[in-house]
Amino acid sequence: MPSWRTNLILAIFFAFGMAITAKLFYIQVIKGDHYKALAQGMFNVEEQIIGERGEVYFRGGEPLAINMDWPLVFASPSEIYEKEAAAEKVAEALSLDRDAVLEKLEKDNIYEVIKKKISEQEKQKIKDLDLKGIYLSKETGRYYPQEAFASQLIGFLDNNLEGQYGIEGYYNDDLKGKRNQQGKDLVLTIDYFIQFKAEELLAKAKEDLNIEGGEIIVIDPNSGEILALANFPNFSPNQYSVISDFSIFKNRATQDIFEPGSVFKPITVASALEEGKITPETTYLDAGSVKIGGYTIYNYGNRTWGEQTIIQVLEKSINTGAVFVQSKLGNNSFLEYIEKFSFFKPTGIDLDEVYSENKEFKKGYEINFATASFGQGIEVTPIQLIRAYTAIANEGKLVKPFVVKQVIDDDIVLETKPVISETPVISAKTANQLSAMLVSVIENGYSKSAGIPGYYVAGKTGTAQVSYSSLGIKKSGYSDKTWQSFIGFAPAFDPQFIILVKLNNPEAKTAEYSAAPIFKELAKSILDYYQIPSDHE
Repeated sequence: MPSWRTNLILAIFFAFGMAITAKLFYIQVIKGDHYKALAQGMFNVEEQIIGERGEVYFRGGEPLAINMDWPLVFASPSEIYEKEAAAEKVAEALSLDRDAVLEKLEKDNIYEVIKKKISEQEKQKIKDLDLKGIYLSKETGRYYPQEAFASQLIGFLDNNLEGQYGIEGYYNDDLKGKRNQQGKDLVLTIDYFIQFKAEELLAKAKEDLNIEGGEIIVIDPNSGEILALANFPNFSPNQYSVISDFSIFKNRATQDIFEPGSVFKPITVASALEEGKITPETTYLDAGSVKIGGYTIYNYGNRTWGEQTIIQVLEKSINTGAVFVQSKLGNNSFLEYIEKFSFFKPTGIDLDEVYSENKEFKKGYEINFATASFGQGIEVTPIQLIRAYTAIANEGKLVKPFVVKQVIDDDIVLETKPVISETPVISAKTANQLSAMLVSVIENGYSKSAGIPGYYVAGKTGTAQVSYSSLGIKKSGYSDKTWQSFIGFAPAFDPQFIILVKLNNPEAKTAEYSAAPIFKELAKSILDYYQIPSDHE
């Protein structure tokens, strides 16, 4: 028979086994979800550290979105016995609500974040408290060193580490770091100096012209590289969470639809020139207005010009002249050329973009074609408009706009190759003719304020009424508000850049007094920056 010692040993082993079983039951069943979530959280932290997000730089190497180590304070509530006293001290040190801190300290958890991205002063205060269960740590987070600069272009990284808007959103999959794999770095086509100057001019337009908003795009017509993509107003991606009006996150250069006004007239003229329906010297007799069905179209200011050439139609921005050109071209051909200039589809830029199907215009009413000839009743985006002008500046060939120049994956650099249309929209002859006409617009017409001494500059103003529907008002017709724009390129006969300036409801009569002078200042800055010599006395 077993001795009493044997029975004692068996009893001890049995009790020990029961204790282990009870503990396992507690961990795996009762607290199973808790520890599972904790383990997953620890795994996510590890994955973030191992797979760091790629960074974003301007073409010159200036940082736009980088990763930084940020100090944080966390608590291990199970180690804290005097929770109310600890909450009082921590809340005071970190400028937090005492009850909110206490709520976290009373949780049944071994890791509870109290505050992220603390300052150096706050960090020192926590050190000085030296409280058991209150610890300092760090996390890697996104930082935008340029603050509000180029904000709609870059977008931001949200609390779930997902890119939102701009580059962060569009290239989220490339930038995301994966386990054991670094995210890809991006080098943009955006030139820091040109972007800075563009944003500076928009901010000044707010002061001088009280604009409600505005965009400036600068593109290289030979490659499609976007050199600047500026919006006003803007925001700080570092403080995106305090923004209540989410519309400010939208990049209006690619996601706003507007009626372009007279900057569309060169598209109408280019189409008719290409078809041989007109020449620059073709004349017509302007009576000040023209009737289309039951509608009457007038010139700006109800002016009557008499006999005019097509060059003068552009110089003086004559609405009836544009209607005359469109009538010579014909509705079907006009529609075909608008399609060729890619106004009915997205540009393919590597950013989120929208476009209008222009359903109302395509209904084929005579009045719609007539008003579209001078840029009313047809909807485009700023990026579509400037892309169409690349065909004028680049011997008839459209280029695809893009903002990422290089994708860097470890030591492998992938260079973005320009995409240029194989079939020209218009011939080189037509493009050169139109360029010369647009030079005359600046030298002899209503766009003299865009001229730059010593350089041939081609360009056109546009002032369009804002429809009630664009303002979200259920009403037909147009409001008193205007979109005022200028688009031009320089040097006119060897273009190195195209600039589009678009201003929303500036306090000026026309774009001649608002957008054109802004174009001049920016174009002169770029010519000096590129050190392009003047082309005439």
